[in-house]
Amino acid sequence: MCAQRRHYDRQLVPVAQYLRMSTEHQQYSLENQCAMMQEYAQAQGFEIVRTYSDAARSGLVLKRRLGLRQLLQDVVASGASAYRAILVYDVSRWGRFQDTDESAHYEFLCKSAGVPVHYCAETFANDGSLPSLIMKALKRTMAGEYSRELGVKVLAGQRRLARLGFKQGGVPGYGLRRMLISAEGTRKQFLTSGERKSIATDRVILVPGPAHEVQIVRDIYRMLVSERLSVYAIAGKLNRGGVVYLGDTRWNYQAVYAILSHPKYAGWYVFGRTSSKLSTPTVKLPKTTWIVKSEAFEPIIDYGTFTDAERILQSRTIKRSNEEILDNLRKLLVGEGRLSLSVIKKSADTPSPSTYRHRFGSLRRAYQLIGYGKAEQFGPIDQRRRTQAMRDELIARIVALFPRDVSVIRPGGRWRSRLRMRNGTIVSVLVARSLRTWKTSVRWRIDPVRQERRLIWIGIGWSETSKCVTGKTDWGLLCRSRAKSRRAKTTASGPGNFGSICRFWKEPALRVRIRSATSR
Repeated sequence: MCAQRRHYDRQLVPVAQYLRMSTEHQQYSLENQCAMMQEYAQAQGFEIVRTYSDAARSGLVLKRRLGLRQLLQDVVASGASAYRAILVYDVSRWGRFQDTDESAHYEFLCKSAGVPVHYCAETFANDGSLPSLIMKALKRTMAGEYSRELGVKVLAGQRRLARLGFKQGGVPGYGLRRMLISAEGTRKQFLTSGERKSIATDRVILVPGPAHEVQIVRDIYRMLVSERLSVYAIAGKLNRGGVVYLGDTRWNYQAVYAILSHPKYAGWYVFGRTSSKLSTPTVKLPKTTWIVKSEAFEPIIDYGTFTDAERILQSRTIKRSNEEILDNLRKLLVGEGRLSLSVIKKSADTPSPSTYRHRFGSLRRAYQLIGYGKAEQFGPIDQRRRTQAMRDELIARIVALFPRDVSVIRPGGRWRSRLRMRNGTIVSVLVARSLRTWKTSVRWRIDPVRQERRLIWIGIGWSETSKCVTGKTDWGLLCRSRAKSRRAKTTASGPGNFGSICRFWKEPALRVRIRSATSR
């Protein structure tokens, strides 16, 4: 009997299952999907040997669905050697892509690798016959159309509530907090970061936050309106005074400008300034389409002060021509004797560096237009650009060589690209210039950025003549776990080439060091 049982087990066909759950209905929970596919597997003589899942992930795009991305990567890399089929609950769980060709493309990748997709809850068999192809195309269209119709209904509901002054998602911002109120308008409790209302009839409004944050907001408006400080100068003054921003971070131009330009601090609620329908890129909408509700919240500053601040900010850049803001730069050069990023930031009468980048493409171009600077003075800028290009190339080469072990994280904004190991470990990549300290001795100074000091990082050192990571350079591939010091010096022998770097990356010792560092 046992021998017969073992023989039966050997006949089971190994398959993988893919689970996805959004915030639609309980019938699509991961447990229900798994139970349904288990019954299907038993009826078809399958054995589920691998599970991929995307919990609370929209089916509109592939970008944030790590489970499906890993599945496609494994299938393309190993094909039918790992498993012979993929089980999915239905067509909508595979995805609600607005372009049905995208959904078909991902399925074709699996089928061409010898791993067909089975839709367990559908009434048709995915066997390539004409009826199944028609039904599958119809189901894909219906899945995408459902998301589009739902988006229209949700947006209409949000616009109606916005006209009543209720906040529709998003963080409250510095100096403000979210307050949960009942349908009758009775205040119930504050909502902390990540908390959501649980009763459908409850609403959310903004209220002033802690007293010290409220005072900082008022001080920011005072420094702009009364003291006529620039946005950069305000941020610098707050940092020197030991005032911390959200998340214990430092103040910067964007943080101060957001406070000075958002009408919510004057008690006004504005909805619909941007749009990102169906996971498309965010676009700015014209003011004529905005929904504005005055006196929606308790204000921190009066509306007159807000309009004064808005007028001052606009008068500095928006209404000035290119020649006028270049004249400001010339006057600053006469007064200071030199120009730099920090000098422009500290000037109260000069537009911000971002204004010059937006108008002329870069600060360097603005310098050239006023006849400032020589070619050799821009050496550090050119070097920084070369370093960034080498870093991007190094990241791309590592990911291409180890697609199953390493992926790239691009958070966007001020955060740089990083590497994610297969076990979830985040690794920072640094590029450092080599320094000749004594005769033939070579050293590299590694200077991790502030946000990455607590991460595990690897670094590549390069010589002055290096143009890319594939050629001969004075380099050393370095691995360090959670450096206590911001700066670290190290030595290594050279020259080498990228092939040597790849061999070093494959060394088990490196992986052991990374694993040991993450287990601390």
